[in-house]
Amino acid sequence: MTTRLIGHSQKPTRTMESKSELRRIASPCQGRYDLRPHKNNERKVGVNVASITSESNGRRVIQFVGRDGKRRSIRLGKCPQRVAEAVKVRVEQLNASAISSHAVDAETSRWLASIDKKLTDKLAKVGLVAKREAATLDQFLMAYLATRTDIKPRTLNNLEQTQGWLVEFFGANRRLADITAGDGDEWRVWLLTKVGENTARRHCGRAKQFFRAAVRKRLADANPFGDMKGCSVRANKSRDYFVSLDDAYKVLEACPDANWRLLFALSRFGGLRCPSEHVALTWADVDWELDRLTIRSPKTEHHEGKESRIVPIFPELRPYLETVRDDVSEMGEHVIAIPSLRRDRYANVGTMMAKIVRRAGLKPWPKLFHNCRATRETELAQQYPMHVVCEWIGNSQPVALKHYLRVTDADYTRAASSPTPTPAKLGGKSGAEAGAVTAQDAVQNMVQQPAAVVGKTTQEMQKALANQGLEQKLAVFSYAVENFLLPPRGFEPLLPD
Repeated sequence: MTTRLIGHSQKPTRTMESKSELRRIASPCQGRYDLRPHKNNERKVGVNVASITSESNGRRVIQFVGRDGKRRSIRLGKCPQRVAEAVKVRVEQLNASAISSHAVDAETSRWLASIDKKLTDKLAKVGLVAKREAATLDQFLMAYLATRTDIKPRTLNNLEQTQGWLVEFFGANRRLADITAGDGDEWRVWLLTKVGENTARRHCGRAKQFFRAAVRKRLADANPFGDMKGCSVRANKSRDYFVSLDDAYKVLEACPDANWRLLFALSRFGGLRCPSEHVALTWADVDWELDRLTIRSPKTEHHEGKESRIVPIFPELRPYLETVRDDVSEMGEHVIAIPSLRRDRYANVGTMMAKIVRRAGLKPWPKLFHNCRATRETELAQQYPMHVVCEWIGNSQPVALKHYLRVTDADYTRAASSPTPTPAKLGGKSGAEAGAVTAQDAVQNMVQQPAAVVGKTTQEMQKALANQGLEQKLAVFSYAVENFLLPPRGFEPLLPD
């Protein structure tokens, strides 16, 4: 068969072999014409255009002819005409790609990723997209954790614990799409019967993280934990404990060897995080000449400039470091050389330390190592500026105030036995009068001593500004500027005398 196309001004001529019926199909991608012989058993297919039908009940249906020549229908239900028009355009693009075996364009791919599972299933039913498999809970969690190569072993262990609680409650084969917000609330109530309040909060936060990833992958329509409140840890003062020096030395005496004594001393006297910062400490990090330790922190190393910090070798800590150094015949790389201490995934040293505390005749306190670290920060905060203490401990001032600093028995004893000092010049004044130097005193002193204007004015202003309200501050400042600090002048430049 031969066919010849000529210009519009001429009529096409055909040979006898071309007398069989021909059909013209617009190519959906390039707009060219494709001539194919028509088979008797093949339905005629027109240009690839979908149509919208509105039923009497207000529901809209999109109809189109698929690649097999059969008419297909997609029922959208009740929706605005403009929504139906937008879906129709995408249906035409998907159908054109199916007919031509071409991949869909980037814009259509993004649209497919944004629609819900219900519409995706309708498109899959008519053959426009592949059917989306229903993801199960354990299957998704395993796949998600396998992709998280960016997290640390301890973080992975925490996520696996949350995975275990979710699977235990919902079942491994529970569909992600079937877990509702109400189910999430029931899981939290059940979880509180297994773990403490703060631990449950942490697990709820991780569950929210899991399902947020599922929603982003279009495996679930909504996050059942998305609007759940109280997923962050809050301060629990009932678990705070101040480890006194007497108790600390009892524990040190009960330790089985120098390495365990050093491990405890690094927490109690050095304020290190246990065990992550202990197992990372090497002898190369010990500067004996400058009395300093370089502490490498796996917890904060992902923050810029927080991968390490410098901590003094405090006098209370130094003897335990020296003992380990002197007792080791062949010094290894790491400072803590406990054979059972794993360094790939952090060992549970708390169990052994609890036994040591009992051996010392004490009852193990909550959060054994954290309270040692918090106790040390409380002690240092009474001797050094807070920004210095936070630099040594490795936290921020808001975190220190909320989770670390303790009110001790010594604070109450000192407050009850030592009167609050008052300025000697105020003598018998009481109440608000004994609180500070007043603004009027500052002004009077400046007037009486004009010879020492610069130094005296500065001192009096500092006292007044530190102890008075806004009106008094403005009064002192205005008086000083008007009478002492600025010479009277107009707008003209100063001329030499």
